[in-house]
Amino acid sequence: MDVRVELMEGRRAIPRLGRVVETDRAHPPYAVLDATGAEVEPVTAFLRDLALGDSSPLTCRSYSYGMLRWFRLLWLLGTRWERATESEVAVLTGWLRSAANPQRQRHRADAPVAGTVNLRTGKASLCAGYAPRTINHALTVISGFYEFHAQHGRGPVVNPVPHSAQRRRALGHRSPLEPTPMVGRARLRQRVSERSPRSIPDRLWDELFTAMNCDRDRALLEIFVSSGARAKELLGIAVGDIDWSGQRIYVITKGTRAREAVPVSPQGLFRLALYLDAAGTPTDGGPLWRARRGPDRPLTYWAMRRVMQRANTLLGTNWSLHDLRHTAAYRMANGGKLTLPEVQTIMRHADIQTTNRYLAVHIEELFDKLTEHYATPRPARHYPAGYATADIEAVFGA
Repeated sequence: MDVRVELMEGRRAIPRLGRVVETDRAHPPYAVLDATGAEVEPVTAFLRDLALGDSSPLTCRSYSYGMLRWFRLLWLLGTRWERATESEVAVLTGWLRSAANPQRQRHRADAPVAGTVNLRTGKASLCAGYAPRTINHALTVISGFYEFHAQHGRGPVVNPVPHSAQRRRALGHRSPLEPTPMVGRARLRQRVSERSPRSIPDRLWDELFTAMNCDRDRALLEIFVSSGARAKELLGIAVGDIDWSGQRIYVITKGTRAREAVPVSPQGLFRLALYLDAAGTPTDGGPLWRARRGPDRPLTYWAMRRVMQRANTLLGTNWSLHDLRHTAAYRMANGGKLTLPEVQTIMRHADIQTTNRYLAVHIEELFDKLTEHYATPRPARHYPAGYATADIEAVFGA
């Protein structure tokens, strides 16, 4: 069987040659190395342009891994990057659709099967393969790479990644206040289903909060669900970012990287005060959230993620840190006290349509109403007086 067909059917793995390394440069902060340890210069030039355009270092890192995956395929097929066509892009798309994602491997015996739904939370576990959004992101990275080199007269004449001219025309001058029009997808792009964000019901929230075994974790959960801050934003604040009298904190917003104020509930500040009384107030400029064991060091995202994993194992759930942000947005949008533009301001959504997703009704909220509906007896038939029983049976049946 041809190697391209084997790759598209997921019967052959792409050799894991090369790697992504962090550099000591700002432009770019990451680089892609080939099998000999040398930088792949076309990728470095692309990443440098990306960094000079004020992209986040995490964006450069994500694009680096996308380019490494693409060049691994080209090395296997023996195709030079400047001679790539849509045929190679189709092979990569087919491989991503059929291959197993190594990030989805589960080593614990009690780990849920990939793709199964947790009956307590209603959330599905991640599938064993690559998600449609991941495939579309890979195509976006490759398209941007060839678009950059085409501006400098390098690479193929035609971008190997197909694009939708209809979509570009429709979205070129769209106002963010307008709904996104329905347009056709470009070839090889995957269909992405829009799912309502999952918030934590009050009963399960109480269980999760009780499962936290220290003041630090309880303070974090309380501030998460009252401010709607993202995990990286909240974990990155210092003591100087807390406005106790104004009941707010200052975070570095994802994307814009602007320092913005976020409201916090009095209960959240109370829990934070308990944590600082027990752990001690860090020096000015030091990290607010710190590890409990070992040397004094900041609490990382992965350490807090591990806290959630231990609580999920105890409760039989599969909540994530981002579900806390969903819970905050859902409570604000459906509490009846805040308007939708106000919720958008607090959550710092660029598009109000993103905030509008939190107005969706969850099936758990309809349980009592559905129970009453199912228990309602069928209405009895009544006929006006004066009609003979035999006539009624003949017309309407027994």
